[in-house]
Amino acid sequence: MTSIIGELLTLMLMAFALGMDAFSIGLGMGMYKLRLKQIFYIGLTVGIFHVWMPLLGMIAGRFLSDKFGTFAGYVGGVLLILLGLQMFISSFKKDEQSLMAPVGLGLLIFALSVSLDSFSVGLTLGIYGAKTAASLISFGLAATLLTWCGLLVGRKVQSWLGSYSEALGGSILFAFGIKLLLPL
Repeated sequence: MTSIIGELLTLMLMAFALGMDAFSIGLGMGMYKLRLKQIFYIGLTVGIFHVWMPLLGMIAGRFLSDKFGTFAGYVGGVLLILLGLQMFISSFKKDEQSLMAPVGLGLLIFALSVSLDSFSVGLTLGIYGAKTAASLISFGLAATLLTWCGLLVGRKVQSWLGSYSEALGGSILFAFGIKLLLPL
């Protein structure tokens, strides 16, 4: 029973960490005064992508786990560490790209770019045999809710919060990567 609770807590923390990327980008995008209907669709789209991308990663991870065993577990831990470091470092870089409008193809590209890191996490979870439904529901809900929050808060506050939230998400993923490499 405690292992199930521990696994669910871990999944929720990972979902939160992945969703922080969507939150931070939503903060910046929210400054463009989007209508509430647009905010609803953007959050829903990001949430759907945060279900499909880790699902694809989990399928690939389970395949790798079956073929390569323990080695694949170490690869998963290293992937989380690298992803966490990348998120942490990129949170302090100034992004000079222009923001693409979050409608039509722009919305799909936005949702895909925000959810790419969840493929890597899904790969790791697949290697470790995490519960698929619980993982996908956690990731989808967290991404949807955090995107909505980011977009709504972005309408009200300055953009400096974005880098700190992405740094927090990167730190959490880094810590889970270390935990996977050094099981205690």
